[in-house]
Amino acid sequence: MSRRKAAPKRKILPDPKFGNLKVAKFMNQIMTHGKKSVAATYQIPMEVRPARRSALAMRWIATYAKSRSEKNMTLRLANELLDACEGRGEAVKKKEDTHRMAEANRAFSHFRF
Repeated sequence: MSRRKAAPKRKILPDPKFGNLKVAKFMNQIMTHGKKSVAATYQIPMEVRPARRSALAMRWIATYAKSRSEKNMTLRLANELLDACEGRGEAVKKKEDTHRMAEANRAFSHFRF
């Protein structure tokens, strides 16, 4: 037993979604690394700003061009851009996967605030 004073009792706030103290305590018991804030988060599909849209497109094209097997970066980038124009490159697949995920999570769109 510690010789110092007892540890102060922490006040637990009720769960923000349900307003229940028992749910909050149970959530604290389950969460092992303190990631309580991300335990019940949903991926809410939202419109992407135009500046971010072009930044994501450029990032995906550059990333997948670097991973191609052509001889130099010029050929890799050129072929990735040609594939993207024809709708078959890895960057296009990434865009389609992102759209598919947004479509699957459309049920959570009412959580937008």
